[in-house]
Amino acid sequence: MYGQALKNQPKRSLDLHLKYDRYLDLGFPIATGVIEGACRHLVKDRMDITGAKWRLTSAEAVLRLRALRSSKDFDEYWDFHEACEHKRNHQALYQNGEVPPTKLPQSSPRRDHLRVIK
Repeated sequence: MYGQALKNQPKRSLDLHLKYDRYLDLGFPIATGVIEGACRHLVKDRMDITGAKWRLTSAEAVLRLRALRSSKDFDEYWDFHEACEHKRNHQALYQNGEVPPTKLPQSSPRRDHLRVIK
């Protein structure tokens, strides 16, 4: 309702509500350019790919992963995720939550040719 009232007012009167000069004098950051850049980087660059169709749940999952990667929190999140998955998929299925030891395969594939891409 309030937004509709503002929409009907002339553009000059919006300056009365924003008061950028006062906020800057008080030392508050006015970072609309930074915020718009972050939105473009996190959201638009990924979601606005030609021909891509997104459902809300899958788009949200991708954006969360992009945010974790951009904030350099992905490794910490992944450790947490794996611990939760282990608890949910394994510990919950065994008595006392103790997962019996597994036998390692005779030979594990070498992955020296793989590298992390950031």
